[in-house]
Amino acid sequence: MDRAEEKLIFAVNGERFELSRVDPSTTLLEFLRCHTRYRGAKLGCGEGGCGACVVLLSKYDPLLEKVEDFTVNSCLTLLCSLQGCSITTTEGLGNSKDGFHPIHQRFAGFHASQCGFCTPGMCMSLFSALVNSEKTPGPDPPPGFSKLTVSEAEKSIVGNLCRCTGYRPIADVCKSFAADVDLEDLGLNNFWRKGENKEKILSRLPFYSHSNEICTFPEFLKREIKSKSLSDFNGYYWYSPASIEELQSLLETEEDGNRVKLVVGNTGVGYYKEQEQYKRYIDLRHIPELSLIRRDRTGIEIGAAVTISKAIQALKEESEGGFHPNGEMIKKIADHMEKVASKPLRNTASLGGNLIMTQRNHFPSDIATVLLAVGSSIIIQTGPERTELTLEEFLERPPCDFKTIITSVRIPSWESVRRFSSETKTKLHFESYRAAPRPLGFALPYLNAAFLAEVSSSKTSVVVESIRLAFGAYGNKYAIRARKVEKLLVGQSLSLNLLFEAIKLLKATVVPEEGTSYPAYRTSLAVGFLFDFLYPMLEAGSTILRGGLNGYMNALPTKLLEFNREYSPVGEPTQKSGAEIQASGEAIYVDDIPSPKDCLHGAFIYSNRPLAQIKDIQFKSPPELYGVVRVISIDDIPEGGENLGSQTMFGTEHLFADDLTQYAGEPLAFVVADTQKHADMAANSAVVDYDTEDLGTPILSVEEAVKRSSFYEVPPYLRPKQIGNFSEGMAEADHKILSAEIKLGSQYHFYMETQTALAVPEEDNCMVVYSSVQCPQITQIVVARCLGVPCHNVRVITRRVGGGFGGKAMKAMPVATACALAAHKLQRPVRIYLNRKTDMIMAGGRHPMKINFSVGFKSSGKITALHLDILINAGISADISPILPLNILGALKKYNWGSLSFDIKICKTNHSSKTAMRAPGDVQGSFIAEAIIEHVASTLSLEVNTVRSKNLHTFESLKLFYDSSAGEALEYTLPSILDKLSASSKFHQRDAEIRQYNSCSKWRKRGISMVPILYEVSLRPTPGKVSVLNDGSIVVEVGGIELGQGLWTKVKQMTAFALSPVKCDTSGDLLERVRVIQADTLSLVQGGMTAGSTTSEASCEVVRICCNELVERLTPLKERLQEKMGPISWNMLILQANLQAVNLSASAYYVPEVTPMRYLNYGAAVSEVEVDLLTGATSILQTDIIYDCGQSLNPAVDMGQLLGSHHYF
Repeated sequence: MDRAEEKLIFAVNGERFELSRVDPSTTLLEFLRCHTRYRGAKLGCGEGGCGACVVLLSKYDPLLEKVEDFTVNSCLTLLCSLQGCSITTTEGLGNSKDGFHPIHQRFAGFHASQCGFCTPGMCMSLFSALVNSEKTPGPDPPPGFSKLTVSEAEKSIVGNLCRCTGYRPIADVCKSFAADVDLEDLGLNNFWRKGENKEKILSRLPFYSHSNEICTFPEFLKREIKSKSLSDFNGYYWYSPASIEELQSLLETEEDGNRVKLVVGNTGVGYYKEQEQYKRYIDLRHIPELSLIRRDRTGIEIGAAVTISKAIQALKEESEGGFHPNGEMIKKIADHMEKVASKPLRNTASLGGNLIMTQRNHFPSDIATVLLAVGSSIIIQTGPERTELTLEEFLERPPCDFKTIITSVRIPSWESVRRFSSETKTKLHFESYRAAPRPLGFALPYLNAAFLAEVSSSKTSVVVESIRLAFGAYGNKYAIRARKVEKLLVGQSLSLNLLFEAIKLLKATVVPEEGTSYPAYRTSLAVGFLFDFLYPMLEAGSTILRGGLNGYMNALPTKLLEFNREYSPVGEPTQKSGAEIQASGEAIYVDDIPSPKDCLHGAFIYSNRPLAQIKDIQFKSPPELYGVVRVISIDDIPEGGENLGSQTMFGTEHLFADDLTQYAGEPLAFVVADTQKHADMAANSAVVDYDTEDLGTPILSVEEAVKRSSFYEVPPYLRPKQIGNFSEGMAEADHKILSAEIKLGSQYHFYMETQTALAVPEEDNCMVVYSSVQCPQITQIVVARCLGVPCHNVRVITRRVGGGFGGKAMKAMPVATACALAAHKLQRPVRIYLNRKTDMIMAGGRHPMKINFSVGFKSSGKITALHLDILINAGISADISPILPLNILGALKKYNWGSLSFDIKICKTNHSSKTAMRAPGDVQGSFIAEAIIEHVASTLSLEVNTVRSKNLHTFESLKLFYDSSAGEALEYTLPSILDKLSASSKFHQRDAEIRQYNSCSKWRKRGISMVPILYEVSLRPTPGKVSVLNDGSIVVEVGGIELGQGLWTKVKQMTAFALSPVKCDTSGDLLERVRVIQADTLSLVQGGMTAGSTTSEASCEVVRICCNELVERLTPLKERLQEKMGPISWNMLILQANLQAVNLSASAYYVPEVTPMRYLNYGAAVSEVEVDLLTGATSILQTDIIYDCGQSLNPAVDMGQLLGSHHYF
């Protein structure tokens, strides 16, 4: 083969890349992040589900002479598939040097970026929608807008997840580009204020013009010749056959199917992870027959390599005017396919790939179920032999071997007999359904279904002439037809008795396999879907509302802000610091730091047993094949070092298991290899030899922990106090509920950025560790103790974190420590970026609990006594678990329980240590309180809000329950908040309307509830440092970490305000002169932990103290200079301060006084929800929230935090 034919040529952001040797398993994301300067695309899940990796892919069609632009998940797209393609990342749209794109500017201006990790992917999804909207017919939009509609703009980001913002500001960004948007309906932004006229608004909105848009496909690529094959990268091959015959020839030469991979979009690896690398990759996209779409009067035939997106487009075109006589059915099939996965994934995933995964691997496919219902057939080919099978036959046959390929899928034309007479008429009915955790985007269904029926109706009866009932994804191997139910219904006149018989039979048919989650729910879904389909035929004019597929409601909140400018710029909705560079991909996270020379990569080998002796660890293949340099274990800890992975004030946790592993997920060793992919593959191939003899049984439940008295102690100063006398309170009660039970499960953090670290050894036995951690100071201590070196030998640096929620506190420490240990041992830089599976297994998550309560109450609903028995599953180490009793009671005491007693036990079990997770204990405490209130209301048949009101605190009872934290009477604002919320949300009016609605609606019911919230704030000491540099710019250091909560923004505002007394008339805006820099444990000590929603407050106070000191130093100088020179500039003041040896750096350590150290925050929310009784699907129709934050440091940032917390749980 000519070497010129072997080159891979493509472009990234207009830059030409030409590669002659490429590992076929290399993904586009891996190439971008490891071999280019473009780091905007991020690795979030590695499954195409989060959208952090989304980029724009552009292809040129020389026949049509047009460019096709679409989004793809770069974490799944193979680099070798990009021959002649152009890639655009968010860096290609604009940057801080050449100017930001309007998308970047609007993301920043609408306060739509918090941690910012997901923002580049969001920008590219929106950019793709804008580019493609201009290709659609229709009138030109007004200047500054696109052809997108508001609905299309909102849906452009369906494939992107965000864990911070609550989506409202992101949706506002998208809608701001839509031609039909009402700008006044958009939320708070940095461009205009409410009430300004439209002309002023338009003048301030960053201008968008498609004519000025970047070129997504450079001209030089149009001249490049496609390469047929990229051959021989260390024995690995990539082929691009041009015909089925050539494909079959390639397959015939291979005997081992485990070595060959057929590729279209490579999206299957998002679900089925590859444990070993394939030897041969065969790209099917260049075989014309597999990419054809044929239409005739018998139906529509779609090639197996056609992407799902193109199949949807073809079906929609067919429904609008093709040969197919039943266009409505075809459109519904297309509509259902749009609920499958995300758009970037559908843009590359193939129809044939979806079906072959279903047949071979029992993938829970929506497409297979829908196509089964409409009688589709599959054309397969093995060698020269081609066979057409019904989809049912195809699914039921043994798994296809690698030499059998799907060539096409045929959807037949359905046309009912349509007999019409004065007596009867015949009609074809088709519906499809799915129930999933999320109605749109990347969420596999609990169950999907599709039904096709031909019915004849008359004035007296409805007869089922024929029917096809398909069900799938409910915990079975593949989609099935409920043939016994079909047989029961065919030829019968529909009646309630017949429907109930069909449901009874269906329950016996749709039975999930053992081990399937929620089996009863899945069966009930099948019943609900069938009822939903048949009942309207039975009762003409029924008002039943369709559920499973079309239950998505677009309900975004509005917001009302109150703020003042008395302390400007503190209190103003200033744009979040760094938001534009987060959008443009220039913001640097730990994994964005370029790898130093000779850098290695690590991955954990962890236990999958809860209690076992470790006898040996081996690899399935020689580790040298994976580029493994060394396996680091407990034996590699240096003399004088400790086997320490994390520590809290309550204890420590090992870095590695010794001879005994005590929980599944415990690190056993740390594989170090030449790339992250190789390290992960080596760790996955590890085979651990366990021995459980003579160890007894592990403790896996809180009940077992109680039996074996396995508990952690709570220090006396953290033990909550009992209130009143429980026995006396129960004696006063008219009614009692005894030993009721509540169980609360765990929850994974799901920060967008997984745990990551980079350790670089330096001279004199020193180590620099870059860690995505919420507590660098404690990480420094742990690393130093592990390495056996003084703390001054270890520098931990954290610039920003891509989402934390408590999971980047203790659980980030062992990740950083393992890297540091490996770097110390090998004297080479070592980094790690945990894959999502490992992160989920090792992260711990929220504490599960079991609660038993006994409560006494009056007939009026007033509670007189409450006793709680709470068992908390803490896992294998204490972590932060001892603070949970105080936190649980802190939230639960928002009501006056009369007397309150409790017995809270923190159980030590053989699970991973549970850790801090967004309001640890407070969330559970509030839930427990509301569950008890609702139980009491139900027992008394009272309105739950009546019971809530009866048990709200007076200020006197508040002081009894919260002691000094209660503050002054004027600070107890919860009753007034509830009154204000009741009025502003029209609670009582809506409650009456809901009752009326429920009386008329059979299958959908609504409810409304108003819930108070209380959070006990506890401030911690924190350090800070403010320095004014020679040119008048200001640099600030604080102990807190920027997690996306706007810490840096608020600190900048406080710095500008606190220095304003020496601000000079001609100095301009001090805010623009301030820069907050990364946390560095050798630059600013005693940084503590960023947690508890108090870091911004404490950091701003310490900065104020520092600035006050600078003001005291500069004021006398300023006054002397003004006497001599008149008005002076800030730069002149600072220059003279330097010349006169004024110390322009001030540091402080803020220690809260006893009184303000703990105080109470109040809020309340009204939520209206709707439940589909047939499917269990729920929708939040409206939420109204009032939060008393005192005087907000930054209303835009605080509003973002509020909206984000509402969507988080």
